[in-house]
Amino acid sequence: MSECKRDYGDFIVLMGLAGFTLWYLLDAISVSATPQNLLLILPLAVIVLAIIALELILRIKHGSLFRSSEEEPLHKTLPVVGLFAVYVLSLEAIGFDIATVAFLALFLILKGERNWLLVGGYSIAFGLSVAFFFSQMLPYPMTLLLLPS
Repeated sequence: MSECKRDYGDFIVLMGLAGFTLWYLLDAISVSATPQNLLLILPLAVIVLAIIALELILRIKHGSLFRSSEEEPLHKTLPVVGLFAVYVLSLEAIGFDIATVAFLALFLILKGERNWLLVGGYSIAFGLSVAFFFSQMLPYPMTLLLLPS
């Protein structure tokens, strides 16, 4: 009879995200508690913490706070790590917008998605939306190929 290992990874990630969110919020408040400073940070922090709390509540309710673990083989993890490295290295050369769309499409394909309409549609819609959002929010210019910078 094989003993089932418990996977604490998701729980640790949730706690890390909650801790980082609280630290960032408290740091922003300590710098300046003005509405202009907290206009975006406070609502986003509340939403992130609410999602984490909901996830934890649902996992406790279903008895799956810690999943049983079947380790993913290294040969399935390394291509994703390599893809991410290529993504980071290509940001300056081909632009954040195109690199993000390509990364998302290739990641979905690596993870087994075979619906080309879903791969293309999601990658283009989400990738360009993220690139546009960051190009508008960051105070310095980004390398973009398709979107106006």
